[in-house]
Amino acid sequence: MTAGPRPGLGCVGAPRLLAGLDRAARLDREAHLAVHGTLPRQCLEELVTLADEIDLRGRGGAGFPFARKLRAVARSARGRDGLTAVVVNGSEGEPSCLKDTALLLHAPHLVLDGALLAAGALGAEEVAVAVTRPDVEQSVREAVAERGPAGRRVRVARLPERFVTGEGTALVDGLNGGAALPSGQKVRTSERGLGGLPTLLSNTETFAQLAVAARLGAREYRTAGLPAEPGTVLLTVAGSTVVEVPTGASLSYVLQLCGAEPGQGVLVGGYHGRWLDPGSARAAQVSRQALAALGAVLGAGAVLPLPEDTCPAGEVARVTRWMARESAGQCGPCVRGLPALADVLEDSVRGGGRAALEAVEARLRAVRGRGACSHPDGTSQFVASALSAFPEEFRDHALGSGCGRRVLGALPLPRDESPERLVVDWTLCRGHGLCVDVLPDVVRLDADGYPAEASMAVPARLRPKALRAVRRCPALALRIQG
Repeated sequence: MTAGPRPGLGCVGAPRLLAGLDRAARLDREAHLAVHGTLPRQCLEELVTLADEIDLRGRGGAGFPFARKLRAVARSARGRDGLTAVVVNGSEGEPSCLKDTALLLHAPHLVLDGALLAAGALGAEEVAVAVTRPDVEQSVREAVAERGPAGRRVRVARLPERFVTGEGTALVDGLNGGAALPSGQKVRTSERGLGGLPTLLSNTETFAQLAVAARLGAREYRTAGLPAEPGTVLLTVAGSTVVEVPTGASLSYVLQLCGAEPGQGVLVGGYHGRWLDPGSARAAQVSRQALAALGAVLGAGAVLPLPEDTCPAGEVARVTRWMARESAGQCGPCVRGLPALADVLEDSVRGGGRAALEAVEARLRAVRGRGACSHPDGTSQFVASALSAFPEEFRDHALGSGCGRRVLGALPLPRDESPERLVVDWTLCRGHGLCVDVLPDVVRLDADGYPAEASMAVPARLRPKALRAVRRCPALALRIQG
């Protein structure tokens, strides 16, 4: 597996998380201490008070109060001989978000500081850092080694690079040696996580913010940003540039700084996020409350402006298909529902008529609230938000007129690096359809029940299923081609 894209960096105002990176591409231990200074120790009560006073919330998307997580882990540990663990979620399975990657590549010690500070306060013996990219893994391992004996309780693990890996139970199961897939069980990691212990799990930026706040103190930390949402936040703009901004900054100004405009609209919060129309995007502030008032969510900080020269309907259909393929494949709404949603959405974009648009609405209703994790709900909300933001576009496409614009890939997706493809021999295929039963993430059937494509990319993780599909084909019409 090759390394993914390396983000550009920028800031509005004085940087905190990205401090020093204007002079060095990566802060090693010595440079880190020169920029940030030594990290003060804090007991659990002090750390909880600090997190409360700055209203520190998880920066992975859910925005859960960090102080409540600390209290919950400590409370669970009382009945477990005080044993706890800390997990850093550095897995960014969504291509529209690169902020955690930026921190772990360029300022890994800031993240380790926050994780080890929390571990010290909780008395945790192990800190696990979960990543998905090889270059990120190397950077974190180097940072751990640079810490000498102090880094011995830090474990770095690389998990499969997929959208659902970052879900809490998937991450913990992967670190525990199992499959990195959502369990479907409502188990709080604060009660049972790494090795079965009460576990503090939060994402990379959250721990970095904690390390900054511990050095500055609550009063100084609150000098940046809004009174109700103090501090800074990292945004990934257009899937390529990570910008640190104080809360309350103008979203339009951030886009301008990155050489972008609101265009036809702005997707905020990534592929489980919401669309803002151009007017709302120009008026929006970067804050949870301000965006919520506009019907949007900050989420993990992905900001995706849609240029004027690309097709909105085609962009949304393309992402929906990828999201369907990124499911855990463990429950009906993912295995059947999301591929079916992608099918009818593509059909409507190709001119399937009003019936096709009605079928999209029906599929949205069919997957909502029924998944083992939040992936079906998030994906359906992404599509529903797009239908609301671009109603004329989807209507015109469904009725056959379309917009005449190409799909430029403005909404970023990973490059298909798989060297293997599942190939159909049309002289043998009889449309039995067994292949889609085995491999729904890869094979789609057309209206006549035959594979919709003659050659389909096979991700490496799905190769065993592709081999099974080849073996099960009664007509021997399938083969894997390198």
